Amino acid sequence: MIAADRRRPARRPVGANIARVGLVLAIAFGGLAAGAGYWQVARATPLSNAPDNPAVVAAARRAVRGEIVDRDGEWLARSRRDPNGEPYRVYRSPILSPVVGYSSRLFGSAGLERTYDAQLVGLARPDPVSDLLKKFDPDPTDPQRLTLSLSLTLQQAAVRALGKDRGAVVMIQPRTGEVLALASTPIYDASAVANPATSEAAFAEIQADRSQPLLPRATQGRYVPGSVFKIVTAMAALDSGAVTPETTYEQQPAAERDGLLVEGFRIRDGHHLFTGNRALDFVEATEVSCNIWYALAGLDTGPEALARTADRAGFDDTIPFDLPLGPSQVTNGGGDFGAGFKDAVELANAAYGQGETVVTPFQMALVAAAVANDGVIMEPHLVTSMTGERTGTRRIEPQPWRQVVTPQVAREIQAAMQRAVEGELGRQFTPGADVPGVEVAGKSGTAELDGGANPHSWFIGFAPVDNPQVAIAVLVEGGGRGGERAAPLAGAMMKAALDLLGD
Repeated sequence: MIAADRRRPARRPVGANIARVGLVLAIAFGGLAAGAGYWQVARATPLSNAPDNPAVVAAARRAVRGEIVDRDGEWLARSRRDPNGEPYRVYRSPILSPVVGYSSRLFGSAGLERTYDAQLVGLARPDPVSDLLKKFDPDPTDPQRLTLSLSLTLQQAAVRALGKDRGAVVMIQPRTGEVLALASTPIYDASAVANPATSEAAFAEIQADRSQPLLPRATQGRYVPGSVFKIVTAMAALDSGAVTPETTYEQQPAAERDGLLVEGFRIRDGHHLFTGNRALDFVEATEVSCNIWYALAGLDTGPEALARTADRAGFDDTIPFDLPLGPSQVTNGGGDFGAGFKDAVELANAAYGQGETVVTPFQMALVAAAVANDGVIMEPHLVTSMTGERTGTRRIEPQPWRQVVTPQVAREIQAAMQRAVEGELGRQFTPGADVPGVEVAGKSGTAELDGGANPHSWFIGFAPVDNPQVAIAVLVEGGGRGGERAAPLAGAMMKAALDLLGD
């Protein structure tokens, strides 16, 4: 009996088993409660306001959407009713199509009409508290009126200046992040897309247009930047300490004639031999847009520092904005030279805006704004307030987004960019970018393309230098070398903006 008892397994206490089961159930219920709380509270507003939410889609078909107006109260989008009494959208002008977009029963929505779908139909409230309490309201809808920072006057001027060219103009107030103009050409008739009587035919015609009017070039067009990217390289080189404003390269004058040999690849830049045998410093190299100096500076800076500075400026990142933005990149990645670069050749080419570097015009406007605002990018935005009849007005206040470089570095680049517009030699590369009576800073660019296609023309800049009110990026597809097309367009637009803001 004693031996048999020793072979019998010991019994675990029942209480311990119950405790373990209880603990497991408690953890499970705790997880469920946390998940429910996250999705029903923390994520409730974004999910209920999402453009693809069935409730938003259904409401959009029958709701009288709120107006969209510009900074001066000029209407940009409003609603009418068809013969059946159902509302549809009308737009003041096709020049607004890349920004405001459209709202169509057949084809959904685009632009601001999509981003703020829930607010415009009244399913979202202007502040989080009233948005959470709306479920207790017998009439939970309150269509919001959107007021934009956009100026209809400047938008018209930008589209008119671009004319028949394909391109983009982005204008931002550096100290607030408010977007003054966001023009892309070609444009399309959003009213025809929204009108039930013309919607199908209009949309089919737009889709068949080989010039791609549905592509908002300012925000989603991705282009080789050419020499305007040198400002990003300048940020990285000066901020990292790899170069100073006094840095010169002994090999640069000879390389102007014979090319700069980098791992068997020869970089050429003979368009400013008028500088003779003088080794250029940072300001002089920026004034005459010296590819050789910037290639050497890029190599000294290194791939990690260049990529890190570009990332702070918004490259390879999600930039907070009212509209979707295409990604900008310094390199396509995949290389083992550092930060995704394949080798020194790619780095040297990227330093003056070629290689695998591609950008959006919006991104380059942010670069100009960062330099103008002493190294700080303010969070860019189009909507400045949302107003409901019963819920009042919510204002969107300016707030900083990123410190890209120190104020000292920004001021050094400001001086170089001013010389690039107003210097004796710089004026040759930025014809027409100056504004009478105003100090202007800027940088032109030529984006060389494969296959011998006519290069894109770029300009970025800001004015006035001592008190920046506007930063700008202009792209003209196939616009020629340097600032041939973009620089005078930018000068005219900066003058128009300063006249408007001065009023």
